[in-house]
Amino acid sequence: MKLKLILIFLTAWVFASAQPKEELKYHMRYGFFRGGEATLSVEDTTYEGKEAIHLLLDGNTVGVTDLLFKVHDVYESFVNPKTYQPYMAIRNIQEGDYKWYNEAYFFPEKDSLYSLKSGAHEVPPTTIDFVTSFYYMRNTPYLDEFDGGEEFSIPVFHADKFFWMRVKYLGKTKIKSSLGEKQCHIIQPRIDKGKVLNSNSGLKFYITNDKARIPVLLEFDLKVGSLKCELDSYKINGVEQIE
Repeated sequence: MKLKLILIFLTAWVFASAQPKEELKYHMRYGFFRGGEATLSVEDTTYEGKEAIHLLLDGNTVGVTDLLFKVHDVYESFVNPKTYQPYMAIRNIQEGDYKWYNEAYFFPEKDSLYSLKSGAHEVPPTTIDFVTSFYYMRNTPYLDEFDGGEEFSIPVFHADKFFWMRVKYLGKTKIKSSLGEKQCHIIQPRIDKGKVLNSNSGLKFYITNDKARIPVLLEFDLKVGSLKCELDSYKINGVEQIE
């Protein structure tokens, strides 16, 4: 099973403002079967001599899934720590025999970006890469003000295309996780269902309703059933936070 969508959404969950290094590990389950794992990290760095945040995802299939269809996907973003606008984003995909590599460079002051694949694009100045877009959903203060049913849109450039990603806030619920039972915000991005999802609203993710805003669960309503991605390990500066 392809993990591309799963890895994209997991990546953006961990993005936050300048802070100690964060590392989160997830396992992905389809029924009783473990199909993949992802390691995510965010840390301070520099980009062309400027302060930046480096966001990294390394995700891959495991076990039987790896034998049937091997996936190794890597996403990286270098982001301005003050404006949270991306400087550049990398997408490096290996899925079976399919490979895709691209770099996108963002120039908000010129309302443009440059893609190695397709050249220059005229875009709104607030356009961000796909993984960075989830920073806003994790950290926006509006989550605490929403009741449920509210929607908003984010200008995004991903897979060499520009689009407006619609997002719906579904409310709050309690989730049992590796961090214990937590009240969580439920967020539902509206995306193209493609060949994987059962509908364009077939994705939900849950982040804790507290100051840390930790993503603990991701659910996919697939055409062939339900897949869950669950937090397995959470480290700050190398120290495990899960007892």
